Amino acid sequence: MSLIEQAARRLEQLKNAGVDVPAPSKGEEEAAAFGQRHDGAVPAEAGKPVLRKPGASPAPDVPEARSRRAAGALPKPSMPPRPTAPPLRQTVEAAVSGAASPRQGGEIPPPPPRGTPRASAKPDLPQSRQARIDFDVLEASGIIRPDALRSRQADEYRVIKRPLIDNAMGKGAARVKDGNLIMVTSALPGEGKTYTALNLAVSIAMELDNTVMLVDADVARPSLLNRMGLTPTKGLLDVLVDPSVSLPQVLFRTNIEKLTLLSSGTQHARATELLASDTMVRLLEEMSSRYSDRIIIFDSPPLLLTTESRTLASHMGQVVVVVAAERTAQSEVRNALAAIESCPVRLMVLNQAKTVGRDEYGYGYGYGYGYGYGGAI
Repeated sequence: MSLIEQAARRLEQLKNAGVDVPAPSKGEEEAAAFGQRHDGAVPAEAGKPVLRKPGASPAPDVPEARSRRAAGALPKPSMPPRPTAPPLRQTVEAAVSGAASPRQGGEIPPPPPRGTPRASAKPDLPQSRQARIDFDVLEASGIIRPDALRSRQADEYRVIKRPLIDNAMGKGAARVKDGNLIMVTSALPGEGKTYTALNLAVSIAMELDNTVMLVDADVARPSLLNRMGLTPTKGLLDVLVDPSVSLPQVLFRTNIEKLTLLSSGTQHARATELLASDTMVRLLEEMSSRYSDRIIIFDSPPLLLTTESRTLASHMGQVVVVVAAERTAQSEVRNALAAIESCPVRLMVLNQAKTVGRDEYGYGYGYGYGYGYGGAI
């Protein structure tokens, strides 16, 4: 039974006893009920004592209290002030800034002035370094100038790159696994593998639909960046050795719009083991899958002198073997191809061929190339 119902029952008992009691209004009934709650008394039923909290003063008789209150002798009971909710903007600002909410007793700081920058939820990602390539240095080294007019050399590399791009983008006769990972190597030093890798990278960077990353993977004798007039710094091996070094931190973005460079990095005594590690596998997956239009070219050591190139070839989808014309023995070429027989696509480029004629551009030519799937070429 509620307090109001108990009060009404008490009034009814007084009426039955012959006491003249005026009918109370609804507001007075609620005030009387609140007064009883306020002084700690619990209304008694007929014939039962009134229970009060220890130390509470006796509650006045309901009719007497009502008449005294009506005459102004007793103050009207007041409801405790209802806590007001803070403005919506302050509540949102408190939630954003991490301040304690009003329900937890925390004070809401004033909103920051307009234009105040907020702390970013995510740290800025590391940015690639910038490298400006001198096109005159490229031309002096026999490398294609990206800003040059059409030349016989540029046309030759257009012919070489076309099957590689088709295989990389899944447009070849058969789909090649990891086709966008291309290694350029040779049987022996001095056959022109770095020259070919650099020309091939610049030629692919001139494509409208592809970007290229050129990696100096000749960890024993790196020379790629020096040939471009750049200073080698941290690179591939540093990413494999130090987990705190990420790939974007060591990349070079160049003034050739679609060409990115990665140096070999700090030389390491266990470079072969690093190239064969699970970390290298994960890095290659990251490099090849980050951008769908990216082709990655690795300038690797010669196949017959080191073991790093054979280890690297096991991760590649395509391998380009550069052969010096009238210099490399056929047996050495066969041995080099046998070392990478597990690679699905092997292309062989004949370099340093003698001039046997002139074309419409006035250039001497005498170069050849060939490619095959599986098996020796």
